[in-house]
Amino acid sequence: MTLQASYDALDAWIDQHFDEEVRFLQALVRVPTDTPPGNNAPHAERTAELLKDFGFDAEKHAVPAADVQAYGMESITNLIVRRPYGTGGKTIALNAHGDVVPPGEGWTHDPYGAEIVNGAMYGRATAVSKSDFASFTFAVRALEAVARPAQGAVELHFTYDEEFGGELGPGWLLKKGLTQPDLMIAAGFSYEVVTAHNGCLQMEVTVHGKMAHAAVPHTGVDALQGAVHILNALYAQNDEYQKITSNVAGIKHPYLNVGRIEGGTNTNVVPGKVSFKLDRRMIPEENPVEVEAAIRHTITQATAERAGLSVEIKRLLLANAMTPLAGNQPLVDAIQKHAQAVIGEPVPAVGTPLYTDVRLYVERGIPGVIYGAGPRTVLESHAKRADERLQLEDLRRATKVIARALRDLLV
Repeated sequence: MTLQASYDALDAWIDQHFDEEVRFLQALVRVPTDTPPGNNAPHAERTAELLKDFGFDAEKHAVPAADVQAYGMESITNLIVRRPYGTGGKTIALNAHGDVVPPGEGWTHDPYGAEIVNGAMYGRATAVSKSDFASFTFAVRALEAVARPAQGAVELHFTYDEEFGGELGPGWLLKKGLTQPDLMIAAGFSYEVVTAHNGCLQMEVTVHGKMAHAAVPHTGVDALQGAVHILNALYAQNDEYQKITSNVAGIKHPYLNVGRIEGGTNTNVVPGKVSFKLDRRMIPEENPVEVEAAIRHTITQATAERAGLSVEIKRLLLANAMTPLAGNQPLVDAIQKHAQAVIGEPVPAVGTPLYTDVRLYVERGIPGVIYGAGPRTVLESHAKRADERLQLEDLRRATKVIARALRDLLV
């Protein structure tokens, strides 16, 4: 079989089995994986059952309950499917995460209904990233059906800790020595190959004042007013961040967001404690240690400007930026070549302001890129918003691109 004939055969197999691939994704979307609370083991069990129907045995690696609960989640079972093809060659890991943020409000479709309307599937995680459970699985099935390699191996890594930082997902598998691939591809979108991404620092800040009756507010210290003062100081930094630009295409500048605030006891009580959680995105050129030190300095300085306040600062997450390893070029070349052939347009290699689990592989010297089923932008996908959706044609295309790229890489 010629090279082009093998590509055509892969495409044809995927087209013939596409309805089955869509049903597989629907079954995955219909098992909720809201994180928090993070009870993800049932989804792993269901995924393993579905994979068994394809002849794929999924190793179930349950993270100890005490570790998961201390981390702020309820259950994690990570899956590894190993498909060896012969001695020699490279092992390529395909990683997608099953944990997702809760649906939130504003949906016009059942967030766990996997309803298909006008060629798009609606539901939480249809785009990020249960879609790539499907694209990666069916790409491997196609490869084995029509162009089975003579050497190398593929591993499917289906993990459940991306939303909290990945340390108990891929990070745990790698730390335990359960996998050591040569190359990896992680869940992404279909119209770009991501080779770099931002880092992320998340912190919880608790502001302490002194409770008092609202009728005599001067007898207390208002923690909410103190928090507002600190927040104003933090938000002012965003103006400065815009002056710092990244040299990585697709990444602009650092920024800070406060995503959650809580505190107080009642409307007639001066609040004695207020806490908020912040998210600071770091461009690849920044030093995470310096970024955290600067944030802490801004907070403590603003706190000192208000009498009677004290503050606690807790780091929740420090995810390093992903920078390309030299060995990732074969991945980039193969995906770009076949994406152009399948989609009919160039697919650029760029950075993204997101942070992902890929960094955990790269930090251990495993070259990786991000590519999978999805639209041109996160905004189009509605990821982390109401009515998340996936165009099924993007799923079909990404599956073909991955299958073709594996055909080239496993030689």
